[in-house]
Amino acid sequence: MQHSVITESGDQVATVVGSGAESDAVVVHVQLRPRRGSARRCLAALAELAGAHPAVSFTLTGLSKDDRVVRVTVGVELGPRAAVARFSPQAQTAYAFVSSVFTTLYDHMPVYTAEPSETERAAAADLMARLAADSATEAVVPAARRSERIPA
Repeated sequence: MQHSVITESGDQVATVVGSGAESDAVVVHVQLRPRRGSARRCLAALAELAGAHPAVSFTLTGLSKDDRVVRVTVGVELGPRAAVARFSPQAQTAYAFVSSVFTTLYDHMPVYTAEPSETERAAAADLMARLAADSATEAVVPAARRSERIPA
């Protein structure tokens, strides 16, 4: 985490990397790596899992891909640093969600990861903006095509 100290005139005095305050939120990043053909299924399963854990605060923090997989990074907020150290109810709920991600979405190869890069964060923000725009216009996702054989 990065914190800046700014004077009243707007001059930046210092930048502190890391956390010095007890109220800093702790975020754990979990990366899902579905094969390119199953990325939508992965996101749908993640949304379903989120519905089962409404008290957990998480967000899509990174998105990238290579030739075989799509890397979807999810940031799960565990709560304030002091409360996490005491294993607060919020932290217990967040840990239960992370545990469910690993057990329920096992096919999508979840792993703990570091914070995503700026490029990955920008791609995730773009996806979230597109999803928000689509839900605002109530776009309909087209159904998968079925191939039918014509009798000879």
